[in-house]
Amino acid sequence: MTFGDFLSLLNTNPYYIVFYFLVIPIAALLINLVAKGEGHMSPWCGIYSGLIYMVTVPGIFSILLNVYHMLFEKQSIYDANIISQILPIVSMFVTLYIIRRNVDFKQIPGFGRMTSFLGTVTAVMLILFILNKTHLIAFTYIKFHYILLMLVAMFVIIRFGAKRLFS
Repeated sequence: MTFGDFLSLLNTNPYYIVFYFLVIPIAALLINLVAKGEGHMSPWCGIYSGLIYMVTVPGIFSILLNVYHMLFEKQSIYDANIISQILPIVSMFVTLYIIRRNVDFKQIPGFGRMTSFLGTVTAVMLILFILNKTHLIAFTYIKFHYILLMLVAMFVIIRFGAKRLFS
């Protein structure tokens, strides 16, 4: 399965995407109602941390993919798929806004690590996009699971390289 096949599968069955990206902000809203003023306490801060990771990783990936499509593939904004390209971004911002209303992000465990994680993921994606556009490596015919393995390997290399560089 290629990445295009994976996106086509999701676009032909949009219920999975819609369900996932609607459940997360609704869960954050329900937790806000239950844990009013106690968002910094356990277990709420751990649940918030999980929700943030669940929504920001696909949201950042969607932003990068949209930038890639518009800059490198010359895709028009009118051709963007609302469910698979816009909904993750909207869901990310709505969820972060809802969580922010109940708790300061500095009080959520792993938020500093999340920022560095998302920065590393962004760097990996930018490197892959540049490699793809310079045709040093052609990702078009590689199976999707091999791309995921390469992403994980690049993430580990960049992560440990940054730690050694800044330590």
